[in-house]
Amino acid sequence: MQVDYEAEYNNRARVPEHPQILARMAKDAAAYRATASSRKRADLGVSYGRSPRQILDIFHAPAGGSPPLAMFIHGGYWRSLEPAAFSQVAAGLNARGVTVALAGYDLCPQVGIGDIVEQIRQACVTLWRRTGKRILVFGHSAGGHLAATTLATDWSRLSAPPDLVPAAMAISGLFDLIPLMSTAMNADFKLDEAEAKRLSPVLWAPPKGKSLDAVVGGAESSEFLRQSKLIHETWGRSGVATRYGAPEGANHFTVIEPLADPESALVDRLLGLVPR
Repeated sequence: MQVDYEAEYNNRARVPEHPQILARMAKDAAAYRATASSRKRADLGVSYGRSPRQILDIFHAPAGGSPPLAMFIHGGYWRSLEPAAFSQVAAGLNARGVTVALAGYDLCPQVGIGDIVEQIRQACVTLWRRTGKRILVFGHSAGGHLAATTLATDWSRLSAPPDLVPAAMAISGLFDLIPLMSTAMNADFKLDEAEAKRLSPVLWAPPKGKSLDAVVGGAESSEFLRQSKLIHETWGRSGVATRYGAPEGANHFTVIEPLADPESALVDRLLGLVPR
């Protein structure tokens, strides 16, 4: 049976209540930014590249000392949104003693997906130079794709430690980009088959010895479920410590809401992946 890729990847159409969910998240993000800023725990808009969107919002753990480090990458199909809309995702890990950076990046069609992959790599290198710490990278949707690409990066070519990103969590990620060629969004992506394959991390050399969690909402489309199962199974057969999870009832938007809750199972799992 032929797959209707347009319907499978149109998350907003699949979740009619998405405006209310996104509004709730934006309110929570603004509140967390305000609180962290008032407590002098936020470094906002830290530049890591030439463009205004290449920034890091860093939310420091309240405890002193030298806390571990994680980086979150937002979604929006590589063509919308910004870190400020997701500040609250730092709350859960912050409360558990982990500093969290949120990475911004330029958007399609002004740049290509390959350019964004390189920008996120530079964000990781900037954090390493700033802190000297290895990084847990986690991301949502397009950010899940980007999280997987950091895990499978050859960091030596960027003069960084080979284990700069030893673990990642991709939430509702995209790892096989070939189906996106059949969607209207490809007018912005400009993917042909060769480029779609080149940018599909499931086709890359698996990052053996590293860890990837693939999490996807249990109520998401069959294609999003397939994407996470595919990376879990493909990389898992090749020496990557993979885990798959599909929280029951979670849709493409609500699946990340537990990141703001220090006691959630999602934050518990991230805590176990953070490099020490």
